[in-house]
Amino acid sequence: MAQVIAKANVKKEKGWLYFIDKKGNVSRAKMARGRKKAKGKIEVVAKIGVKKESGYLYFIDKKGNVARAKMARGR
Repeated sequence: MAQVIAKANVKKEKGWLYFIDKKGNVSRAKMARGRKKAKGKIEVVAKIGVKKESGYLYFIDKKGNVARAKMARGR
């Protein structure tokens, strides 16, 4: 079960990959399709500053908020 960490309300656009960067901000990069290569430009969409903890997967949920889920490792 995912837990919402911060409310960012990011509106996702088609053709972009949204992720949490090293500084804890919501960023996006253009997705590569087929033989087209993506240009290396990364844009910061929202400055959140989330502190990441070990053992959790951080992601952007359907509502555009930053969420985390416990990683299933070492069963």
